[in-house]
Amino acid sequence: MTDLVVATPVFLDLTFVGLESMPTLGEERFAGELLRSPGGGAITAVGATRLGLSAAVAAPLGDDVAGDLVRGLLRDEGVEMVATRSAPRTPTTVVLPFGGDRAMVTVDPGVRASAADVAGQDPRAVAASLDQLHVIPAGVPGYVTCGDDDSRAYAGRPPAALAGVRTLFVSRSEALTGADTVEEAARSLAELTEIVVVTLAAEGAIACSDGELVTVAAERVERPVDTTGAGDLLTAAFVWADLRGADADERLRWAVLYATLAVTTPTGVGGAVTEAELLEVGTARGLVAPPLAASR
Repeated sequence: MTDLVVATPVFLDLTFVGLESMPTLGEERFAGELLRSPGGGAITAVGATRLGLSAAVAAPLGDDVAGDLVRGLLRDEGVEMVATRSAPRTPTTVVLPFGGDRAMVTVDPGVRASAADVAGQDPRAVAASLDQLHVIPAGVPGYVTCGDDDSRAYAGRPPAALAGVRTLFVSRSEALTGADTVEEAARSLAELTEIVVVTLAAEGAIACSDGELVTVAAERVERPVDTTGAGDLLTAAFVWADLRGADADERLRWAVLYATLAVTTPTGVGGAVTEAELLEVGTARGLVAPPLAASR
């Protein structure tokens, strides 16, 4: 049995660190360094592994240099690659962090994980994107994220298949209901799924379950280095806290803290701390360690 199987697409992230400014059309700007790291769903898988869960990635990669690099980096992290088919090329994202935010450009051939590869790992939980609800085996908790493309495709009409999902994660800009406030959006979406988490970037997040709202503010980070992957790591920590038996309020607090800690380091995986490190920081802030946390 695998604790978490990640079906969400995986990318090779090319991150330009230390940009002097964001270029406009016709301009050239310089960065201090170029970093290569696993992106997308791989960030969730690496975060889960560093938090002590077993994790596998079912997203197909290309049989190319980029794919070999991502596979090697994930293997070094203890993440298993279980996709039985390949993509024509590995999805790749150029990341430009600057001024506490980032811009991205992505090439994605659109080949997705198969339901058979996911089910073959006998998962305790599955992380998938909104267009992949069909890969979550019946009876297995699904943790579903929404990207820019999903928010455009499903705006105002969330899929009915959300009814069987454990948790839906959306950002404020990705809320799919057309509600006037994030609280209204959370309550509306919570009618479709068990738990809804609306992420609010530097402000924290809101969760709704059974009509009850939980709001968690993020600690202020004076100089965020790279916000890429913060949402992926929030998902990883929420799954970790959920599987470790944390209660509703504490799940979101641990998840927001994990994401907040990550933005001070370049790349999504670069900011993913270990379970012991997270517990040390969290308990110092008054959070209650999940009952089944391995490092308690």
